[in-house]
Amino acid sequence: MLFVFIIVGIIPLYLFSYVLLNNYKEKAVGDRFNQMQNQIIMLSNLMLPTGYLTLADVPEIDAEINRVAEFYQGRIVVVNNNLNIVEDTYGLYDENKYLVSKEVIQCFSGNSSKVHDTENNYLILTQPIIHTTEEQKVVVGAIVMNSSTKDIQSTLVSMEQRASIFILAITMFIVIFAIYFSSKLTKPLTKVVSSIDHLTEGYLDEEVSIKGYYEIEKISDSFNKMISRMQKIENTRQEFVSNVSHELKTPITSIKVLAESLLMQEDVPVEVYREFLIDINKEIERENEIINDLLSLVKLNKTAGDMNISSININELLEQILKRLRPLAKKQSIEMVYESFRPVIAEVDEVKLSLAMTNLIENAIKYNVPDGWVRVSLNADHKYFYIKVSDSGIGIPEDVQDLIFERFYRVDKARSRESGGTGLGLAITKNVIQMHRGAIKVYSVEGEGTTFNVRIPLNYIAQS
Repeated sequence: MLFVFIIVGIIPLYLFSYVLLNNYKEKAVGDRFNQMQNQIIMLSNLMLPTGYLTLADVPEIDAEINRVAEFYQGRIVVVNNNLNIVEDTYGLYDENKYLVSKEVIQCFSGNSSKVHDTENNYLILTQPIIHTTEEQKVVVGAIVMNSSTKDIQSTLVSMEQRASIFILAITMFIVIFAIYFSSKLTKPLTKVVSSIDHLTEGYLDEEVSIKGYYEIEKISDSFNKMISRMQKIENTRQEFVSNVSHELKTPITSIKVLAESLLMQEDVPVEVYREFLIDINKEIERENEIINDLLSLVKLNKTAGDMNISSININELLEQILKRLRPLAKKQSIEMVYESFRPVIAEVDEVKLSLAMTNLIENAIKYNVPDGWVRVSLNADHKYFYIKVSDSGIGIPEDVQDLIFERFYRVDKARSRESGGTGLGLAITKNVIQMHRGAIKVYSVEGEGTTFNVRIPLNYIAQS
């Protein structure tokens, strides 16, 4: 940022100074040529009526020529139409001397020439002397006029010195301002970096308060939201470790207690054996369910390359799932309603999608109220198919709706344990839907029910 400030501030200043000085030089040279041209025209007007070009000696004209040459710190040479030098302010001529040059020859064709000798700091203007009559214009001679540009060069050097001082002062100001402003601008970002480093060290309980310009304050707010989110996730994971340890240990403890009770008794009736074995079998099934959910989640963490995609009739898939779950719904007096608006064929992984939909519908049954209802609907358009699972159950508190898809999170821990929930079902469901490049949203009012909306592309899009 410091480099950008300096480049943006100083380079245009140097360019502006260069253009300004160059324009001055061009204008000063152009004005000097115009002045010389006017002087030549004035001298020509004096010469023509007096016959000066025929080697006549006119002291007044000689004096005027010398005055002009002295004023411009240069030299004036007058040539007649025979190329004889009539006057040379340097006094280096006689009647037998001629001036023959390309510029002088061009003058007799009516063309003037301008030369800027930058090496010797001189301007050279060669211009014809034209005698105008009523019938025609005749070139009767030429004037070669030199003018020193030392005064222009001196002024230019003075301007360059002042410009350099000005540029140096402005450069120092820009550098100081750039250092100050870039430091002020990056200071909040440095605090953000420091906070991120602090976060990576495991300090999730400290919020960031960074004051500065609007964007930095927005970053600070977003950072705090991220920290809050991470705290919730971390708490959920820690709670899961505790819950899973308990969940895995509880069935084993129950099995051990039941087995020890049988071993401690002699001549136990068959009915008691059967009752104890039924309880042991339930605990084994409970343990197996937890382990299977954990294994399912681990498998879903693999890449999408494990997807077994095929064209599936989604209507038939949902009907099969509902058929398997109807006994569970009937046991709890839950009415199940299925609506299909059109036949839907889609490219999906049948096993994974079946697992996801089973989790959604089974949750709708488990967390419902007696004599409640569960409605499942299927629809599609030209690009996606849509599955909606609604229930009349206990609902989900608004403040935890963002957490229900987190792994191992359970809203009602006591009821989840009673109904056999592990807190992995919705995490598995969301993973499956995302692997299909779909989306899932939840709408719920506590005590009134919950609706899950699922959207999945009809044609599978392989992940790159």
